[in-house]
Amino acid sequence: MFDLFGSVRALLKVQTICIDNNVFRLHYKATVVMLVVFSLLVTSKQYFGDPIICLITKNALRSNLIDSYCWVYSTFTVPRYLKDHHEGLSGSPGVGSYVEGEDEVIHHKYYQWVCFVLFFQAILFYVPRYLWKLWEGGRLKLLALNLDSPLVSEVWTPERRKTVLEYLENCGHHHNLYAFRFVVCETLNFINVVGQIFFLDVFLAGEFIRYGPKVLSHVPDGHDIDPMARVFPKLAKCTFNYFGPSGTPQVLDSLCMLPLNVVNEKVFVFLWFWLVLLSFLSFTALAYRLAVFVSPSLRSRLLLAQVRFMPRTTVGLVVHAASPADWFFLRQLGKNLNPEVFKDILEHLASRFADKGSVA
Repeated sequence: MFDLFGSVRALLKVQTICIDNNVFRLHYKATVVMLVVFSLLVTSKQYFGDPIICLITKNALRSNLIDSYCWVYSTFTVPRYLKDHHEGLSGSPGVGSYVEGEDEVIHHKYYQWVCFVLFFQAILFYVPRYLWKLWEGGRLKLLALNLDSPLVSEVWTPERRKTVLEYLENCGHHHNLYAFRFVVCETLNFINVVGQIFFLDVFLAGEFIRYGPKVLSHVPDGHDIDPMARVFPKLAKCTFNYFGPSGTPQVLDSLCMLPLNVVNEKVFVFLWFWLVLLSFLSFTALAYRLAVFVSPSLRSRLLLAQVRFMPRTTVGLVVHAASPADWFFLRQLGKNLNPEVFKDILEHLASRFADKGSVA
């Protein structure tokens, strides 16, 4: 099992320099790892066997031929047996006799594509991270290198302090593009996660959006169909048309077991709750970003929370002299610095802003 997931270990690597936030990391780290693991899981025969096993009553045809045919051309269920299963009309939900052309059938073709869809989703969740890493360009790493350890007396030299302060002063009011790009990536995260919900709904023929609530409201009392069994049937029908030895058309009715749906049903119900939660957190992150950019008092409080035991007036000087974008960069920098180093930077900035008469 550990060998199966060994390829995703690189995604769990802890970054020494933080260039984003916790919600952002939920997208490109937690969600990507989760989707890659799920994709590997549903393709592993070692743990779940063949993806489809079909039962036939005629020995003239090889069973592996029927398995391959039903896997490629899809299985199906009969909706009226989903509704009447509790009356004993069928041995399994959706399986029973039917009249072709009269009874409605639901074809299940998605299972061929589940692993690819999950992997494709993982790529989409990583795109905003890739863009932000490209746009950020290692700026924070260059400024904060080796300044996050508890003992920085040998690293935080007067020359290093001068270099950092000169950068922050000379680039004042020039971080608008930096902050704008980060907000763009946060917006992409939100658009992506909401889009993924609708994408999966299309992929599962309109069953995904209501999938979570249906699973929660389902009561296994024998009088209701399990929504997981409806969307991901473990048993389904397959009709194989072929010609007999003398050329007479033959129809073979096969009962197929889909073992992977035991995994798929749980993967997608987990994904429903995760994507809904992530959508809410992503929207909250955008609302928080807007509130911070329009409220100087909120920016002051956040900076005070980041650097304790610092006079409010000192923080106020920095906040009022810096633009919201500069404040954002300064706060990002502070996440990667020893608190004493960050406090020293703020004190020097406040002193220089005061000397220049930059108080708003």
